[in-house]
Amino acid sequence: MDVFDGLPDAIVVDILNKVGDVKTLHRCSSISKRFNSLVPQSESLFVRLDQDVTTESRPDSPVSNIFQSLVKSFQGFLSLFSKPAKPIRFTNLSPNIPTKILSRFDRIKNLEVELPGGDVSLEKGAAVKWKAEFGKTLQTCVVVAFRSASTVSSSSPYGESDAIGLKTRVVWTINALMAASSRHFLMSEVVKEHKEMESLVMHDVGGEGTVVMRADGLREFQKTEEARGGEADERLMKNRRSVVPNVRMGMRHAPSLELKSGIYLESATLVIVRPSDKYSDFGDDELATEAFAGNCMYGEAVVALLKREKINLEINSF
Repeated sequence: MDVFDGLPDAIVVDILNKVGDVKTLHRCSSISKRFNSLVPQSESLFVRLDQDVTTESRPDSPVSNIFQSLVKSFQGFLSLFSKPAKPIRFTNLSPNIPTKILSRFDRIKNLEVELPGGDVSLEKGAAVKWKAEFGKTLQTCVVVAFRSASTVSSSSPYGESDAIGLKTRVVWTINALMAASSRHFLMSEVVKEHKEMESLVMHDVGGEGTVVMRADGLREFQKTEEARGGEADERLMKNRRSVVPNVRMGMRHAPSLELKSGIYLESATLVIVRPSDKYSDFGDDELATEAFAGNCMYGEAVVALLKREKINLEINSF
């Protein structure tokens, strides 16, 4: 008698929730008829939207596993003489792909999605990290960026040149907003279909950006889509991202920011973005520090930049 045979279904489902990984759960469903019926009841899931997952539609049979092993071995031999393949970019993915991957699961409450890479184009040495929260559209976004990091400050005592001034910092922010809205659009079909979902978190392997949808944001999005009556928005489908509303940005900047570790962040920038129609900077400090809590360098930079003078900018919907 298998040890799982003596466990109640509720405990087995709880174990499957601890596993979480959708690819592993698909394979678990082929173990037995009981597992096949219990796997779809998993409530907490983790999905990697890489090339392997997006092409996997069902558990592999033993014969197909052997065939795939032979093919992969041959491909591995050929890769010795060829250039490595570029990772799949999430902007090339359709919202139908995560929907298809999760089609067997009907009780999703907590969903974490990992993307193969970021999508903000930067000059060499520069870095941008951001965290955005969505409902039917953008609610908040916090962006931290810098041009370079080194142990010696390269900042001129006369300040920055125009080439790395306000225009560059605005471009960093717009790129982050576009990346965030693309991720929001990618998961739109999943959010519409899974009405019981309470939490959605999307991030990339490199930790560039994170999109969060909490329970109230998920309900707001679902109600908006129900009111739309299933009609597709041509603008969304064409741009492959959600529309960013009119926003106001509170921007703080330091030409050279010295951290406790002795590292200098050149052109260090903190931007807090909120929709213009309900803008309030109340709670900005908490929002920014929470967004990068646990990330030593970025968290320290946020605390230091919050003490800098703020300028407000408006950006029209795009």
